[in-house]
Amino acid sequence: MKRPFLDSNIVLYLLSGDAEKADRAQTLLEAGCVISVQVLNEVASVCMRKLKMPWQEIEALLIAVKAACQVVPLTLESHEKAIEVAKRFKLPFYDANIVACALLSGVPELLSEDMRGGLQIDGLVIQNPFTTPTR
Repeated sequence: MKRPFLDSNIVLYLLSGDAEKADRAQTLLEAGCVISVQVLNEVASVCMRKLKMPWQEIEALLIAVKAACQVVPLTLESHEKAIEVAKRFKLPFYDANIVACALLSGVPELLSEDMRGGLQIDGLVIQNPFTTPTR
C-alpha cells in the first residue's frame, strides 16, 4: 500500500500533550508518509507564532520530519490544482494546497484532523487518523 499524505495538524501532534494523538502521529511518521513543503511551512509557522518555540527547536523538528517523510514541492502545477480544488470543494486555500500536492503525488489518502473525513477528491480519500483506522 502507498504511504499516506499527512496534513500539518497531524505532524504538530508530535508536540502535543495528548499522549494518544502524539503516539499515533509518531507511528504514522515512523511508518513513512508523504508531506509537502506547505506542511513544513505551516508547522514552522505554528511553532513560531503559537508555540513560541526557539528556532533551534523548530529546525530540529523540521529536520526529523523531513528525514521521516517524502517531501513534495510546491509548484505552479500544484498552485493551479489548489485553485481548482478550493473552488470545487469550497476548501480554504491552504488546505487546498495540501490536497493538491497529495493528488499530484498519487497517494490514496490524506490524513487530517481538520478536513472533512470521508471526503473523496478525484480518488483521494481524506481520513481522520484519530477516528478512522488506517493501514
